[in-house]
Amino acid sequence: MSSMQMPSPPKSYAEPQHGHVSLGQPLRVILWLIPTAIVVLGACLFFGLKPTTALVAGGFAIVWWIIVSGVRVAAQWEKGVVLRIGRFLGVRGPGIIYIVPFIDYVRFVDMRVLALNIPSQKVITKDNVPAQIDGVLFFLVSNAETAVIKIQDYRFAIAQYAQASLRDVVGGLTLDELLSERQQIQQQIGKIVEERIREWGVHVDSIRMLDIEMPEDLKRMMSRQASAEREKRATITKAEGDKLAAVNLAAAAEIMARSMGAMQLRTLQTIDGLGPSPSNTVILFPAELMEAVKMFAQTYAAKRQEPAGGATGATI
Repeated sequence: MSSMQMPSPPKSYAEPQHGHVSLGQPLRVILWLIPTAIVVLGACLFFGLKPTTALVAGGFAIVWWIIVSGVRVAAQWEKGVVLRIGRFLGVRGPGIIYIVPFIDYVRFVDMRVLALNIPSQKVITKDNVPAQIDGVLFFLVSNAETAVIKIQDYRFAIAQYAQASLRDVVGGLTLDELLSERQQIQQQIGKIVEERIREWGVHVDSIRMLDIEMPEDLKRMMSRQASAEREKRATITKAEGDKLAAVNLAAAAEIMARSMGAMQLRTLQTIDGLGPSPSNTVILFPAELMEAVKMFAQTYAAKRQEPAGGATGATI
């Protein structure tokens, strides 16, 4: 029986943590707890446990808690946008911020460089090739007031606009351009997004495409194409090397033919390159003897041709 293939689990992406880091809660507790404890202990020591005293202590605790509840603390990387009865009051922080309870509202904005994941997008390139692309957007808030007041949720809006821009840019490119001009594509998408979100008080730092997924059959064809291209370059390189070697050998042969001792020196170099291994048997044949045999053969051939030529001349 054939085993069933389990579907591969979807890719998981790191998501940034959103929200304000509450640094004022411990401070509010301390500011409320210490005076309340002092008042209660003082009332118990000096006035005894009377109902009126307990009522006064409880009322003081409630009033003091309401006053202390307006204390907020903004971290070094945060700005607090304060609204009073729905109207913009100002931007405060970092540090301790006090707002009037039940009247003021504060929203903290992270001013650091933030990373926003761009989920995998299915796009069709200009040459009708399907692909899935995911990336990450790095941005920062340059104007906290505009980012809070002018747009409802700047994180969600930036993510949607970046996805749409990614599909638009990739849809106008061919597959070869998508794979080879990655840096230019990232810069183009970042420029398009920056032109729009600048009005929201947000600045784009950079956009990076993490992965480009293509169909498996297309990957196999591209692999075969790359292999054939490498084989072509290797064949051309080898042919050029053989041609260059032949030219050099021909030039070396001409030089050796013009020099009497060049062939002897080359012979000695060849013998030296054989090495002192006992498995090699070298038989030396003097080059002068070969030249003498060659000259003797040429002289003998010339003498054999002279009688034949003389006899022909006498007959004529």
